Amino acid sequence: MLEIWGRPYSSNVIPVIWAANELGLDYTLQLAGGSFGKLNTDEYARINPNRMIPAIKDGDFALWESLAIVRYLSGQYGAGTLCPNDPQTHAIADQWMEWSASKAFLPVIYLFFATVRTRPEDRDPAKIAALRDEAHAALVILDAHLADRDYVCGDNFTMADIPLGCIAYRYFNVEVERPALPNVEAWYERLSQRPAYQKHVMRPFGTNPDEWAALEIACANEGVI
Repeated sequence: MLEIWGRPYSSNVIPVIWAANELGLDYTLQLAGGSFGKLNTDEYARINPNRMIPAIKDGDFALWESLAIVRYLSGQYGAGTLCPNDPQTHAIADQWMEWSASKAFLPVIYLFFATVRTRPEDRDPAKIAALRDEAHAALVILDAHLADRDYVCGDNFTMADIPLGCIAYRYFNVEVERPALPNVEAWYERLSQRPAYQKHVMRPFGTNPDEWAALEIACANEGVI
């Protein structure tokens, strides 16, 4: 049985959970990190010596780092679907997954922290605007790429869409005014029709730190998967 270690509201764990569900895998979610603890145990250190989330155990095989896990699950259980067989298409998927981490993730997650994870009275409008503009500038590149294709690698949904789809959900659901990104918005709408995306990515995350904490507790109580 596959084990996924992490929190279902963590920006780095969500892509792994989404990938597992797109693949129809049976798995156990081991709640870890944040208020759930467990990262400082000897058991977890054997899985991930960095003591960070996410990590997986697939039988006796352990792996950490979010995008490495998405690639592994896609290749092991989704060859020809999530993981493209064609070497050039596979390379394009890799390219955009790397780009998601190096270019798009940070401004969006910092924007998320500057809004959702900061109390309204403590928010810095100038900082929020700058992060919004930086995130938009990155996503303009994706918007141009999606002008003549439905998904990142063409006509079919692949592993390349997973990290970027998680980024897109946070970008489109924080309380800021956003310039238009018509092709990204159309792609995001297509993702929004996928049941696994609806269930595991499109979770409400509240509008302030108190709501965020309550949602994590509720998520743990409902069984999360």
